[in-house]
Amino acid sequence: MTTTKKPMTETAEKRKSGRPPENLKNELRLELPSNSINEGIARSIVSVFVSQLDPTFEELADIKCAVSEAVTNCIVHAYRDTHGTIYITLKILDEKTVRIEIRDRGCGIEDIKTAMQPLYTTDSEGERSGMGFTVMESFMDRLFVVSSLGRGTKITMVKTLGDGRIRGIK
Repeated sequence: MTTTKKPMTETAEKRKSGRPPENLKNELRLELPSNSINEGIARSIVSVFVSQLDPTFEELADIKCAVSEAVTNCIVHAYRDTHGTIYITLKILDEKTVRIEIRDRGCGIEDIKTAMQPLYTTDSEGERSGMGFTVMESFMDRLFVVSSLGRGTKITMVKTLGDGRIRGIK
């Protein structure tokens, strides 16, 4: 008797990996050169994309600020004195959850735990405060950082919105 193994579905693969299945509603991928002017463009694009969830003003401001910090990290730290590409993936997972991935192929982070400490900075000139990861953590529900020296860093941020409605004055 011969048996054949059926290919696993995407849901089965994700469950096997320990992650719950993703309920993807919408997705946007973009690539931007690591020019400082593109930090504002990234914020604007993310803002427009997330607007389909009808966030409150405060929720949208939080997301934009976290994205600004992540993109600035790519520009200032990952590519330092050179230029590269910033990869952004935006996903609407359900009616109230957005996942934002910001990735670079820059120098990488040697010690993520240390880099995520408040006030830690590699800026020897003192122009940076070392609060980027702290800001991202405080404005988003979840923050994951994966990095490899010489290969780059990926920051994943997740935010589940409240009721998503701007409340009117009664």
